Amino acid sequence: MSRDVLLLLEPGLTDPKYPEERFICSDGAPIEGLLASDPARAATLEVHRLPFARPRQVVVDALDAEHQSLPVLILGHEQPLPADVLSLGDKHFVTDTRRILDLLAQRHGFPKGH
Repeated sequence: MSRDVLLLLEPGLTDPKYPEERFICSDGAPIEGLLASDPARAATLEVHRLPFARPRQVVVDALDAEHQSLPVLILGHEQPLPADVLSLGDKHFVTDTRRILDLLAQRHGFPKGH
């Protein structure tokens, strides 16, 4: 994988347990806000917004069935890998929202958190 891939839950997601309600992902919302603030930079990433229901086949294909929690930033090989990333074989990823925001600033030029 050469580009970074960002996997998020789709805004306005639905949960069968609460059929009359729509939700946002509290962890993904700050990332969505950052992406919306600079669409040109966001275009440098491959972004997928996925339904709430599992299995999330895009995540299974990208990582595996055991790592379907979102958000996740899967790091490409265009830039050096930070030492603190998680690994599955030759795939490297980050699941912590704050760390994802930091890496979007470092690797893609988005503004840093203050």
